[in-house]
Amino acid sequence: MADPERTTERRMRPAPLLFEPSEAAADPEHFFDLESMEDPRELLARATELTLAFRAAADRATEYQAVAAAQLADPRRFDRLTPADIGERAGWTEDYAKKMIAFGHDLLKDTAS
Repeated sequence: MADPERTTERRMRPAPLLFEPSEAAADPEHFFDLESMEDPRELLARATELTLAFRAAADRATEYQAVAAAQLADPRRFDRLTPADIGERAGWTEDYAKKMIAFGHDLLKDTAS
């Protein structure tokens, strides 16, 4: 999953992710004002920033998914879920849910240290 060295690197250098006004988001051709950029250098730079920001956001969200899966599967919970149940809720296979639960346990151990 997330390489700790890579994760630290990304968190230290977050790319700015600007939110779009709702009327701009309603236009399917509009994407963070990239379509209006005429300078290809500026377009490449901003598109690269957005790519890095979205990747970092996806990695971070995946870590939160793993932590939640581990917490839901905790045998100390009276309402714990099986890996199959967790997989069904998240749209994963049972095998992938097991891997995410293990990843979440690792992340929780790292934060407890």
